[in-house]
Amino acid sequence: MSEPLHTVTTLPTERQTGCPFDPPAELIDARGHGPISRHTHLGGKPGWLITGYDLVRSVLADSRFSSRKELMNVVDFELPPAPPGEFLLMDEPQHSRYRKPLVGKFTARRMRLLTDRIEQITTACLDAMEGAGPSADLVTAFAKPIPTIIICELLGVPYEDRDSFQEQIDTFMSGGTSDEELIAAYTATQEYLAQLVAAKRANPTDDVLSELADSDLTDEELKGISLILLAAGFDTTANMLSLGTFALLRNPAQMAALRADPALIDQAVEELLRYLSVAKTFHRTALEDVEVGGRTITAGTTVVLSYNTANRDPERFPDPHRLDVHRQDGGHLAFGHGIHLCLGAQLARIEMRVAFSALLARFPTLRLAVPAEDVALRPETADIYGVKSLPVTWDV
Repeated sequence: MSEPLHTVTTLPTERQTGCPFDPPAELIDARGHGPISRHTHLGGKPGWLITGYDLVRSVLADSRFSSRKELMNVVDFELPPAPPGEFLLMDEPQHSRYRKPLVGKFTARRMRLLTDRIEQITTACLDAMEGAGPSADLVTAFAKPIPTIIICELLGVPYEDRDSFQEQIDTFMSGGTSDEELIAAYTATQEYLAQLVAAKRANPTDDVLSELADSDLTDEELKGISLILLAAGFDTTANMLSLGTFALLRNPAQMAALRADPALIDQAVEELLRYLSVAKTFHRTALEDVEVGGRTITAGTTVVLSYNTANRDPERFPDPHRLDVHRQDGGHLAFGHGIHLCLGAQLARIEMRVAFSALLARFPTLRLAVPAEDVALRPETADIYGVKSLPVTWDV
């Protein structure tokens, strides 16, 4: 006879006070009862919550589970299909139609060639931060501009448009905004991308979007692809840089170890990705009856995949709730797994390696300028977790 099944009625919306880096306590508790729990979606639809590493990974690699937006059975009304080009919410063969032309543009080799440019941008941000110091909001001075400039240069967004574009992306990715604000920001972004695509068609330049424009992709498809790349390429890395710095500041022994041995940076980046898992949850819908963890997921049922608890699974990572820059247990799921593995993973890794290394070297006395409990966090409702601002100071 199988074990009694744990139930999580609704996904928690708050983290435990004093634990800004840990998943909500209810999710950790759910994992303690087993890797799969019953769950009720916000729309009252029955579903499942998967919190164990092995099960999350297996579902991500299983073609019997769909990413298609219109199949997500989570609300009491029918969802529309994803707009053209937004391939994160599509299955094969539509997914490959959009992803395949991009794969060669985001290889590890091509991303390594950007290292010098990333170092230049990072140095410029730190110069400006130091010149305006000895205090700063690390989010606006450091964490946001580095990935924003890089992804905008890659796609060919004009320099003068970057600030306004970043603001719009911020609005509809950060959570906590009204429906009206979210719709307005999304609409403005769509209008801007339409103009950008038209400009690349008319006058191509040396960038990824211009290369894509010289293909059979439609304007609507190019808009969707651009939105995915710009939003993911900016928002996730920006939050990893700011939340990652916060985590290091709250774990001074780990920060000291990284300063003492800069060669640890690769391990430290992977550990911060695992420990923080800023892309917290994703959904998949069963296309047929599928057995997962000894339970039958019936066709049409949507499951929630909890990346942050999977990356804290004690059966996969010893002492999982401890940040350890010496950890050598690879294989985290911060970038996902399977056909939807994050396209920009190598770019994000290089940005973090360069940025964290430079920040720690430039400011050996870096510390929080406010009590840790006063650092403003993004709500759990945000697609990507992080901090809204991170006031820091240093000795001069």
